Amino acid sequence: MPLLEATGLFHYYGAFRALNGVSLTIEEHQFVSIIGPNGAGKTTLVNVLTGLLRPSRGAVRFKGRDIVGLGPVRLARLGMARSFQLVNIFPRLTVAETIAVAVVSRLGRGGRLWSSLTDDAEIRDRVLEVASLFGLGDKTSHPAGALPQGDKKLLDVASAFALRPEVILLDEPTSGVSTGDKHAIMEVLVQAAKRIGIKAIIQVEHDMDIVFGYSDRIIALHEGQVLADTTPDGIRDDERVVATVLGKRTR
Repeated sequence: MPLLEATGLFHYYGAFRALNGVSLTIEEHQFVSIIGPNGAGKTTLVNVLTGLLRPSRGAVRFKGRDIVGLGPVRLARLGMARSFQLVNIFPRLTVAETIAVAVVSRLGRGGRLWSSLTDDAEIRDRVLEVASLFGLGDKTSHPAGALPQGDKKLLDVASAFALRPEVILLDEPTSGVSTGDKHAIMEVLVQAAKRIGIKAIIQVEHDMDIVFGYSDRIIALHEGQVLADTTPDGIRDDERVVATVLGKRTR
């Protein structure tokens, strides 16, 4: 059984068809990148897969369960989490408090954030573990809003990882950071996924160096349809994909 399966997804914004019959499966131990030009349907697809958006038609199953419209909170409890293209943090919370929101939620201790950080050794230990995995162990008392952009990205992803998901979806995990920081972020992310035991990573990404450097499978979208679903080498060798999605040779 695939971890995640989408079948015949359609989605309309008024008369505009953003998704046009998209089907895909995600298996264990896969790092999958979703690519495509602006307007291809990438963000709509991720929003449908993570329950933020109900498709106009089609099915989405996670571990065999129908999850259409289930919502990100309930999906997180089932084992799927996501990070966002725009950093989704509260600037006045510290790094520790930001991660603790996810840890407390995962442990079902909602409403006890502040007391948990002070009194609950398990919460403190898990927060420190996640912060350390993402290179933020010496910044747990820093306000999130004061972090450099690269660290803000790491904190946003760390919060999703703190939910201990089986599948994580990353929306532009390296957007807004310098070229030099992008690979550092990805290396941290991949190593953290291995340590935590995440079974599959799905990312939407525009940076082709990141896509080809880390993916073992790439799904190319164009005008709401799957144009190709293959290995990085398969994408490079597909003249139609190169011309339509990438616009130039990749080698």
